[in-house]
Amino acid sequence: MNLPNNSSYIYLHGFASSPDSAKAKYFRARCHSLGIDLKTPDLNQKDFSNLTLTRQLQQIETEFLQPLSSQSPAEKLKNFDEVTIIGSSFGGLTAAWLAQRQLSVKQIVLLAPAFKFLSHWLPLLGQQQLEKWQSENYLPVYHYGEQRYLPLSYQFVAEMAQYPEEKLMRSVPTLIMHGKHDTIIPIQASRSFAADRPWVQLIELEDDHSLGNVLGEIWEAMQNFCQLKN
Repeated sequence: MNLPNNSSYIYLHGFASSPDSAKAKYFRARCHSLGIDLKTPDLNQKDFSNLTLTRQLQQIETEFLQPLSSQSPAEKLKNFDEVTIIGSSFGGLTAAWLAQRQLSVKQIVLLAPAFKFLSHWLPLLGQQQLEKWQSENYLPVYHYGEQRYLPLSYQFVAEMAQYPEEKLMRSVPTLIMHGKHDTIIPIQASRSFAADRPWVQLIELEDDHSLGNVLGEIWEAMQNFCQLKN
């Protein structure tokens, strides 16, 4: 298989998930079979309680997208080119913002991306619980990676206002795959996002938010989109 020079691939897991999720393991194995070292960073940073979108963006930019200061200009150009980011749910929202902010991101694949995340999630909490979270600063949230409840700071909610999705207008080739039966992030969120962005391709799948039943379809579409062939 011929990959572009200096290409790199990053997978960003979802909210309250981990690099050990079923999807992360699946795509890591599929990429490995093609000779691709898929990076799967832990966005929890062993501190889920203080998770924010800003922190996730800064983590990926620091680890993968911002060249080391010791490098020469030529090395910077050589080492940070042709980045593909695959993001699941909140990791998909993170990938979209990285593509907006970083010119080295050449294409993104978003799996049930968490567009309008708070407008879907907060109503499920209810006004009383939301006010309690704001006053007490922490809310117990079930973490699927840890398989237990962990406290999450209200700052997670408060700082999301800094990221209006109307500003995600950099024309980066984008493939979105979203389940038609998603009750966590309804597919209409992806339909609306793709509607006025001609560089976005949306594939609707017969599954829910987990997309666990259509991983084969997702991988085939991802291979075609990213031109990854044996």
